[in-house]
Amino acid sequence: MKKTNNAPFSQQFQGTIFPAPSFDPVMDAQMLGGALQGMECNKDVLIDILTQRCNAQRLMIAEAYRNMYGKDLLMDLKESLSHHFKEVMVGLMYPPATYDAHELWHAMKGAGTDENCLIDILASRSNGEIFQMKEAYLMRNYHYFPTQKGYADPAMAAQDAMVLWEACQQKTGEHKNMLQMILCNKSYQQLWMVFQEFQNISGQDIVEAINECYDGYFQELLLDKILCRQQKYTTFKYFIYFQDLGFHNKTVIRILIARSEIDLMTIRQRYKERYGKSLFHDINHFSSGHYETALLAICGGDVQDY
Repeated sequence: MKKTNNAPFSQQFQGTIFPAPSFDPVMDAQMLGGALQGMECNKDVLIDILTQRCNAQRLMIAEAYRNMYGKDLLMDLKESLSHHFKEVMVGLMYPPATYDAHELWHAMKGAGTDENCLIDILASRSNGEIFQMKEAYLMRNYHYFPTQKGYADPAMAAQDAMVLWEACQQKTGEHKNMLQMILCNKSYQQLWMVFQEFQNISGQDIVEAINECYDGYFQELLLDKILCRQQKYTTFKYFIYFQDLGFHNKTVIRILIARSEIDLMTIRQRYKERYGKSLFHDINHFSSGHYETALLAICGGDVQDY
């Protein structure tokens, strides 16, 4: 079954998790209660239910659980589980915007900053999604994110394209700020038009121009923003951790959960094209136990993918 999206560029997105048929939140809540409140936590039941229900259904299960037991399902999961398996099960219970806000907060807390996480989330979310993320941040007293409603203005696109061209030529601090403002605050429709105007003005693709003019994390952020705006989905190059830097658990968990109802099938396809091995294969190779089972259930696939 395919999930279609009426967004610009007529891209079709494919997730791996869909609404479960014959869904009964009360029955699911009862089964989860039995799994969590016994002498030993039945992790198989948790996986069977939470990875096979869409996010909206999980939230309904949490409400039924609260009505049935007078307890918070999210808190019970946190108290009963540990390590990476806990991160997966707890992450599945957050609404998408809240999950993004939670991940960003963790990426920025403490002495160091996880720039890859920031780039991954902020570059691949639409303006509407960033607006919802901002609201989640405000509710948790985290941070503020700028947003702008989607529209397409040819005159403004030509003006913005000229600003981008000047920013690539002069590279001053002021021009960098202007470049970021355009890429981070314009809608998909508007940026699609801006990129076309940029090529008309400069005779050069915007990606090539950014590659020539900037480097480091600033270049990386700009390119991720541009590529996500051009394609309306991301192949999430941070899966390179599998091949070159080892299994980066937090990155894998975040991407599988965040994209499971959007385009994880597409990511799986791109991953196999790039590395010659399936995502299913590498998850199976680098993880183990119930953690592995949960990741594979979200990823989807079968023995042919191995």
